[in-house]
Amino acid sequence: MAGFLGRLRSALSVRTVARQVFSLQAAIVVLLVVAAVVALVLQSRADSEREARNRSLAVAETFANAPGLEEALAGPDPTAVLQPRAEEARKASGVDFLVAMTTDGIRITHPDPAQIGKRYIGTIGPAAAGGIVRETVTGTLGPSTRAVVPVTDAEGDVIALVSAGVTLEAVSGVVDHQLPLLLGAAAAALAVATFGTALVGRRLRRQTRGLGPAEMTRMYEHHDAVLHAVREGVLILDGDGRLELANDEARRLLGLSPDAEGLLARELGLAPDIARLLASGRAATDEVHLAGDRLLAVNQRPTDPGGGPSGCVATLRDTTELQTVTGRADVAQERLKLLFDAGLEIGTSLDVERTSQELADFAVPRFADFVTVDLADPVLRGEEPSGGAAMRRVAFRGIRDDTPLYPPGKLIHFVPSTPQSLGYGSGETVLEADMTAFSGWQAQDPERARRLVEAGIHSMIAAPLRARGVILGVVTFWRSRKPEPFEHDDVTLAEQLGARAAVTIDNARRFTREHTLAVALQRSLLPRALPEQNALDVAHRYLPAHAGSGGVGGDWFDVIPLPGARVALVVGDVVGHGLHAAATMGRLRTAVHNFSSLDLAPDELLWRLDELVTRIDQDESGGGGGAPVTGATCLYALYDPGTQLCTMARAGHLEPVIVRPDGSAAFAAVPGGPPLGLSGLPFETAEIQLPEGSGLVLYTDGLVEDRTRDIDEGLELLRRTLAHPGRTPEQTCSAVLDAMLPEQPSDDIALVVARTRALGSARTATWDVASDPSAVGQVRAAVARTMAEWGLEEESFTTELILSELVTNAIRYAAEPVRVRLIRDRALICEVSDGSSTAPHLRRAATTDEGGRGLFLVAQFADRWGTRYTADGKVIWTEQPLLTGTSDNDR
Repeated sequence: MAGFLGRLRSALSVRTVARQVFSLQAAIVVLLVVAAVVALVLQSRADSEREARNRSLAVAETFANAPGLEEALAGPDPTAVLQPRAEEARKASGVDFLVAMTTDGIRITHPDPAQIGKRYIGTIGPAAAGGIVRETVTGTLGPSTRAVVPVTDAEGDVIALVSAGVTLEAVSGVVDHQLPLLLGAAAAALAVATFGTALVGRRLRRQTRGLGPAEMTRMYEHHDAVLHAVREGVLILDGDGRLELANDEARRLLGLSPDAEGLLARELGLAPDIARLLASGRAATDEVHLAGDRLLAVNQRPTDPGGGPSGCVATLRDTTELQTVTGRADVAQERLKLLFDAGLEIGTSLDVERTSQELADFAVPRFADFVTVDLADPVLRGEEPSGGAAMRRVAFRGIRDDTPLYPPGKLIHFVPSTPQSLGYGSGETVLEADMTAFSGWQAQDPERARRLVEAGIHSMIAAPLRARGVILGVVTFWRSRKPEPFEHDDVTLAEQLGARAAVTIDNARRFTREHTLAVALQRSLLPRALPEQNALDVAHRYLPAHAGSGGVGGDWFDVIPLPGARVALVVGDVVGHGLHAAATMGRLRTAVHNFSSLDLAPDELLWRLDELVTRIDQDESGGGGGAPVTGATCLYALYDPGTQLCTMARAGHLEPVIVRPDGSAAFAAVPGGPPLGLSGLPFETAEIQLPEGSGLVLYTDGLVEDRTRDIDEGLELLRRTLAHPGRTPEQTCSAVLDAMLPEQPSDDIALVVARTRALGSARTATWDVASDPSAVGQVRAAVARTMAEWGLEEESFTTELILSELVTNAIRYAAEPVRVRLIRDRALICEVSDGSSTAPHLRRAATTDEGGRGLFLVAQFADRWGTRYTADGKVIWTEQPLLTGTSDNDR
């Protein structure tokens, strides 16, 4: 045995890495296939049994509703008539037995004639009461899956029972027939998986050149020796900018510590420009950087374009001897460094004025003593610059503030002889080397020009800010401290600084234009005023994101009055910023309005909204089936002041906060569904009883998320801020924003605070109506008395007529219980509920028709009418306008 193990170990040791990986993958594939076969067999058996249950129920219901069955049961010999029909139906449907029986369980038909007249074995009680029985029991044919359904007459009474079933032996037979097919499919899957594993092993063998572990180790040692022997520094960094390897020359040139591997580039103690280059991972060719007293030429290339791992490789060469070639090398290096730093420090935001100020701040004092930036006024509004030399000073920076230069914010009309006007008109940089000569620049303001020269400013460069062929303004560099004037080499540097800043300013200008359009579109799509309703006292706040943070987003809110004095509160958030997010928000808000007009439950409304977002994604992705284009969240809350019940559902949105009348605040436990457009599954609802005076707070994530705090901290801060009794909704909104609003919001903020009101009993009246046409007169009399008590005698006749028609229809066509509710709100609301889910249809009756005019009359006399469905049936409602209206104090 020991000799066998030794030989096995020896065989494995000479295997290549590829062969070892192949063996391991093949073993894993076999285990996965075996597990898949077992799962398929179990699933097949479960599916077969479920199919048997469904088939037995379908056959039983079909036979129970067959024409002529009731007549046969009433005949003198039901068995003689029904036995052949039952056997024919049994054979045609593939069930094992189909039995008709009396309500007491005495068989009328059976596949075995000897069983006719005997008692049925199984449960029949629920079926005899009008229900359905589905069970698995042992009968005369053995264990079977069966269903028992009632046979009813024209009045709905149960007169007989029908049972159909399939024996478990037959189900097992179906599974046995499927087993060879499953095993064959598993074998085919194993063959395909083995073939794929072999291909993977073959590719690995090619990549490792068929080498074993020992040979690969030896090759690595040779490569490592060569790497550390070359006289050029080599650095290898991973995708996160972390140093993975540095050879001896790189350690010497950069002064790296022995434990430098594993540190980020910015943690290696390198010069800032080299550290930024290594951390960025960008490609670089012979870039010259200063490292201590050495001048290094750096080359850097990413490692992933050729299919390698993420990261980059940098090589370093010591070029310190180049400093002796010319005395201007330091100047060139300084200017190169200046331009490199300008690219990092100018243009950190998409704000025109901030970018202009960054240009001025960067150039002082590294290049000039004073810098002014003047832009055409339309640029600040995101528009194309117009003709003329009128520009507004948007940025200033100097080594001191007490200068005669124009201050920021001033609109300056430059005369044609000034360098600023010449540069803006021609697009060429203008150098005024000796301002004391007063060669024409002073014509703008002679007195101010004299004071400038007296202040020591003696030279200037006016460089136009050109981007994409458009001149946006002029940047002017002024010199006073250094006695030498600006030179032509300085003109080139000024142009390069201006060109870098101009591109960023133009990007900011374009973004400003888009932001302005998006804000205008967003404002037009949001509600401008809250609708009048009595169920809730509502206050709201909406704050768009700061322009420099990516533009306006897609947050929205809504307050939607619904029939029955109910009110829906909606808050949603579309992912992204800009015009697309604002437009999508408008589409979703309109969809919510349309769906709410159908009086859908919150969970069903979100489900329909989810389908809409999915269709929007399909349209915008061109049907390619790629990643979703639209991401959105939504919270829908429906409050009924009559029951004081709030029903809520959410799709990926943050939980609302409920503030009790005593001031305690807590997050509502609303089941969290996935965001819209991602699932296609139903959403769950939560029903919460809210005492009168409770607060309901809905918000978007921009309120609680911030760069300076975690979202959990923001949620807790919101809860503590809301935990305060006695505040009005307006006071609550102000308190929340004062406590939580960041200085520059990076996302839109929508906040809705509602305080609940109850629909008093003095404003409602409810009657239960018996299923008897004579009850209509009693309802009319009760309604007339109630209308008189409310002082609405003028509307009494119309209301009685409407309720007469609705109650008559409910008694005649619907099911019990029938109930009437009258609500005096801003309108007079009539509700008739019944236990049927059949929707009424408005139609126009012909002159010869005896019916069909009820709903037509209701529609003519009522201002609005409709139907909403409940868990127990439906409610038909109407609204009639009240001449006197209803104030909040009357409630």
